[in-house]
Amino acid sequence: MAESTHKVPFSMPMFRGGIPERIRPWVYIFIVLTFQFSGGMYLGALSQIMGETTLMREDLLMCLYANLAGMAIYFPLLFRMKFRFTNKTLLMGAATGVLLCNLVAPHITYLPLLWAICFIEGMCKIQGTFECMSNIQLWMSPTRDFTVFFPVLHIIIIGSMQLSDLLAVYLMYHFHWSYMHLLVSGFMMVDLLILTTCIRHFRTFKKLPLFGIDWLGGILWAVLALEITYLFNYGEFYDWWNSPVIRQLSWVIGVTLTVCLWRMFTIRHPYLEPQMWTYRNFFPVLILITLVEMFFATEHVLEHVFLKEVMHYEEMVSVQLNGPILVGALAGCLFSYWWMHIKRFGFVKLIAIGVTGITCYLITFYFTISAEIHLSQLYFPMICRGFAYAVLSVTCMTCMEELMDFRHFFQSLAAFNMLHMVLGGVIGSAIYSRTLAYYMPDNIARYGAAIDRITAGRDHITAGNVTGEFMEQMQEVSVRQIYGWAIYACIFLLLLFLLHDAPVRREFKPMPSWKKVWKNVYKTVAGNNG
Repeated sequence: MAESTHKVPFSMPMFRGGIPERIRPWVYIFIVLTFQFSGGMYLGALSQIMGETTLMREDLLMCLYANLAGMAIYFPLLFRMKFRFTNKTLLMGAATGVLLCNLVAPHITYLPLLWAICFIEGMCKIQGTFECMSNIQLWMSPTRDFTVFFPVLHIIIIGSMQLSDLLAVYLMYHFHWSYMHLLVSGFMMVDLLILTTCIRHFRTFKKLPLFGIDWLGGILWAVLALEITYLFNYGEFYDWWNSPVIRQLSWVIGVTLTVCLWRMFTIRHPYLEPQMWTYRNFFPVLILITLVEMFFATEHVLEHVFLKEVMHYEEMVSVQLNGPILVGALAGCLFSYWWMHIKRFGFVKLIAIGVTGITCYLITFYFTISAEIHLSQLYFPMICRGFAYAVLSVTCMTCMEELMDFRHFFQSLAAFNMLHMVLGGVIGSAIYSRTLAYYMPDNIARYGAAIDRITAGRDHITAGNVTGEFMEQMQEVSVRQIYGWAIYACIFLLLLFLLHDAPVRREFKPMPSWKKVWKNVYKTVAGNNG
């Protein structure tokens, strides 16, 4: 389908009179940034939170995954909420939700309740982000071109992720880890003040009721995702299927999946419709993003072990790597914009470039790993990782929009982001953790015979110092070995794309107008009531 050349005039009638037209979009950009800074628990302050509370690393990672799962599962509801409530109501509700969650989260240690709060915070976060970005889309692209929208969106999202992590570390170092929650709460109070004074209730279309939504189905899919996340996140802690906890959870996951599929195929309008899974190339995109996130999961396991256990870097030192990642991500978003919007080249070759970026990151990190390096030597691999992440995120989301009809687009985004933000990363982390648990004792057994009391006495150093240095070297060797296997897998994936000869794409499908979207939603609601 050819790209639409019709330009819809841009306006923001929800603002009160007296607010200059030129600054109105920038007000929403500011609000988006404040929402993106938010989170349930901020892992930049991971070590201090663990030291002050009884929470383990796995508990805090589960908070992160619950927050991301809340964002992912909420996608199918975004347009229904938009046509039911006014923009001001949705933004004020989202800001209030983020405010309350950030105020109570630091004081809760009961894990199921903490995970629930992080999950709700994720829903509020994506609701606020979507409301702002959907209202300034015409400002970014008068023709609603996603090859413009997604690169700009990811500049905001990835930039906010890195800056939020940086803020959390600095506030932890100079004050206390809970100050990040207070800072975000302050941002939300500013948002509420802006919304109260500058925004009015305004409707472009007639209000549509929230009939025909499969609320139970949405809850079941969310529970399934969290169960799978729990299994892979705590698998190493429980020793996998040697533990009755993991065995019982595996059975529960099977039952939950069966109920989700049964409900999807038996009710009239399920939360995720069966037709969504039938689109051509939908499963290849899901498989691709899962594999990509598994490669990126080296950040949570291998990089963490190397920087903490081998280099002994504190958070204030490690967080300096966020700068190169941000530079790479910005370059990746701009490159994707140039490739898709300016040159109109195809998706497959751009994905191959993104996978090449991952390969460069893995190879350069592999050859850089050493206890003798300077932190600046890690800048280049971090730039490669940021570039690859931005390119692949932008490209895959644009592919989803190209593949899907608008009816199933946001449903597909729920499945896509559940793999993109949650399951791909946690599965990859579990694989790396398990592999590291195998290689560490194996390398100790292979090289441990070199340590004895005679050698320690001859070198005039204690056996304890020799053992400590030896363990660091074994961690370094083990991390390098796992990076080597990841390189082989990534090169194999890259070769698959290089062997795929696809024609250059010249035309892109336009997004339908709000009026057409409203009519489609109205037909669905009318059909449910009929």
